[in-house]
Amino acid sequence: MGGKRAIKRQSLPDVIADDIRERILNGDLAEGATIRQEALAEEYTVSRMPVREALKRLDAEGLVQLTNNQGATVTKHSLDEIGEIFDLRILIEVDLFRSAIPVMSASQIARCEQILEAMETSYDADDVGKWGALNYDYHSALYAPANRWLTNEVLQRINLQSDRYVRMHLSVMKQRDPAREEHRELLALAREGKVEEACAVLTHHISQTKENLLKLMVAKRNGDTG
Repeated sequence: MGGKRAIKRQSLPDVIADDIRERILNGDLAEGATIRQEALAEEYTVSRMPVREALKRLDAEGLVQLTNNQGATVTKHSLDEIGEIFDLRILIEVDLFRSAIPVMSASQIARCEQILEAMETSYDADDVGKWGALNYDYHSALYAPANRWLTNEVLQRINLQSDRYVRMHLSVMKQRDPAREEHRELLALAREGKVEEACAVLTHHISQTKENLLKLMVAKRNGDTG
């Protein structure tokens, strides 16, 4: 067989976008923070062009907002918008979970179990960044059997908006055991095929996160302006 086949490699803007995204999700770049292309280009030892392309991608994801003077800011959602993000999560995730539970295979349940064990290890190590990423992976694995990829694409964008707030919440959570137990309960109920009970636990799980997070954000923003 003649000729060569190109292998897709990650471009420089992709690498930079991935790094900036993680810095935003981890809180290293706080909401409302100014991002200057010149400073980033110097930091990454590149020209401004790949930085500009990276910021365009993050702007499309809703994590940053580009401005006309070649700069950007980390998106700062209002409290109402944060609440809306979690309300959307409830609507979409509960629907996906309801569709997924009746068709879950043994291998898919085993995959959820594997991620859950890794997440519990990150609890014990107090590794919030890893915990946050695994939390997303776990929920995604619970819903994957539904095989509703268009819905998952919508949810992925919403989760990009919620992930940094979830990680912020995890970093200050004093009572972590209830969340840990709810994650276990979600899988146990799904394994038993108890659809409505599982969906009720998921609704409470996300609603409780929303309520606690909004209290945290009110206190944080009052502190920022006080």
